Amino acid sequence: MKKIGFIGLGTMGAPMASNLLREGYDVTVYNRTSEKCLPLAEQGAKTAPTPREAALGQDIVITMVSNDDSIREVFYGEEGVIASLKSGMTVIDCSTISPSLVKEIASAVTGLGASFLDAPVTGSKPAAIDGTLVFMVGGDPQVIEAHSDVFDTLGKKVIPMGENGSGAVAKLAHNTIVGINNLALAEGFSIAAKSGIPADRFLELVQLGSAGSKAADLKGRKIIDGDFSNQFSLALMLKDLKLASSLTDGMGMPSPMLSLAKSLFQAGASEGYGDEDLSAVVKCYEAWIGQTIGQKL
Repeated sequence: MKKIGFIGLGTMGAPMASNLLREGYDVTVYNRTSEKCLPLAEQGAKTAPTPREAALGQDIVITMVSNDDSIREVFYGEEGVIASLKSGMTVIDCSTISPSLVKEIASAVTGLGASFLDAPVTGSKPAAIDGTLVFMVGGDPQVIEAHSDVFDTLGKKVIPMGENGSGAVAKLAHNTIVGINNLALAEGFSIAAKSGIPADRFLELVQLGSAGSKAADLKGRKIIDGDFSNQFSLALMLKDLKLASSLTDGMGMPSPMLSLAKSLFQAGASEGYGDEDLSAVVKCYEAWIGQTIGQKL
């Protein structure tokens, strides 16, 4: 079995690493907060004190960290991954970061004779646990195929997007839609709730009608129940929308719905909802209408 270094054990990374261990891979894990390595060690993972040592001697290095600054530190820091890379290794970065940084890291990795895939995911925490993530991948199709076993362990589908950087662009475009759809759901719920329509009946209508969406399926019940336990945080959605906004600014492309979505998620973050699920943005609407969506009238 392939030897894998896995770096980043947050909401998504920990269950991904766990699935690799269950499949029998030789996994070495690293996380900046070392306590997060303990549950994986109990499953049989080796632990490393630095990203460099997590990557040393591996066939594959998978990174799943939160933002551009963190990924720079993982790769270029004093104990970074770059120092351990050799010809024949493959780096698979599943983080959602700026396409320009993806291309920069890809160039550094391939310059050392290793391969690089930018492979962000969609599916959030439940799919990471179930191994049903969808990967959007930028990089050499032959490298993607060579590691299909790993992708099959972690997800249900791999969609090649093109050259390095295209996976990152696809993820930002995708999450732009996710953010907008969640705001549309929150706004529709608010109109119905303020008018006295029972929220559960309205959700049934949405799911059966033309307004149906993944947002309604995944977040509708959470909104009604006031359950904002984190599957994908509001803060991370805001981060992704900011990256998408920078991308469209660089392209000279107007993106008015993206701009509005970014502002509304910023409002949610300003109210202190950043560590909650992204669906917590509905609490801004609840403040505006003076009631919770699930409130019985």
